[in-house]
Amino acid sequence: MDSRTSHTAPDVVVGVDGSAAALSAVRLAAREAARRGRRLRIVHAFIWPLLNVDVGPSDAVPEGGLRHDAERLLAEAATTAAATEPDVTTVAELVTGAPAAVLLAAARDADLLVLGDRGLGGFTGLLLGSVAVQATAHSTTPVLVSRGEEHTDGPVVVGIDDSPAGTAAVEAAFAAAEQRHAELLAVRSWTHPAMATPYTTPVPSDLGPVEQAEGRILTETMAPLLDGHRKVEVREQLVYGGPGRTLVQLSELAQLVVVGTRGRGGFAGLLLGSVSQQALHHAACPVLVVPDPRPDRTS
Repeated sequence: MDSRTSHTAPDVVVGVDGSAAALSAVRLAAREAARRGRRLRIVHAFIWPLLNVDVGPSDAVPEGGLRHDAERLLAEAATTAAATEPDVTTVAELVTGAPAAVLLAAARDADLLVLGDRGLGGFTGLLLGSVAVQATAHSTTPVLVSRGEEHTDGPVVVGIDDSPAGTAAVEAAFAAAEQRHAELLAVRSWTHPAMATPYTTPVPSDLGPVEQAEGRILTETMAPLLDGHRKVEVREQLVYGGPGRTLVQLSELAQLVVVGTRGRGGFAGLLLGSVSQQALHHAACPVLVVPDPRPDRTS
């Protein structure tokens, strides 16, 4: 057992379904558990008993049946985790229930929930379907979605706005950068307000005052957090253009992209709007979705 890992601490939880994407998520989750000093809990949602399907040997599944297949994929996931991080304590659980409900329940007391970006079986249609949408929208625990690759020499990238949800994402990004010994790239994407109503309001030729105001928001958002994270090298970047496209472009060289569940300003509407959706669908590296800490975040 890894001396850093305690069964009393919150777990890193990963959902598996036997797909290649799920095994990629297991490897990512194992690395996260090692960084955080946590136990890894591998969970498979076993929906068949709810549908009154025989889970034992049958004509359709003669060699052991559906339960045997589920136990086999859990064993494969545990083997993958052990090969990735041998010192991380791992447990594997077969949990009866629908995938979204099982994952949200497992994540409730977890340190992190990790999912693949595509799935099979109980996790069919991840990201494009309902399971990951429900997990990222309703989990009170951060959700890490395995995408692309961790570019190990790259920064942790976080989108900056001035909302409470945005501050939570920045704090999580600082922690991730410190765990990875990586640079933190804090980026604020902006356009002129008139761009929202291009047919009624002309865009002024001099965008300097707006750019300066956006730069102040970036600096003022980051300033209170710097003293508490002196171990992290921070670079601030102001980018003219769409925030979703900016994050996707920066993800091509990043270890991790961090977004909040919703925001305002340069990153308005995170998760339920287009920005987080673009990151979740198109990023070239894993994406960490950090929940809004406010009690009314689902309202």
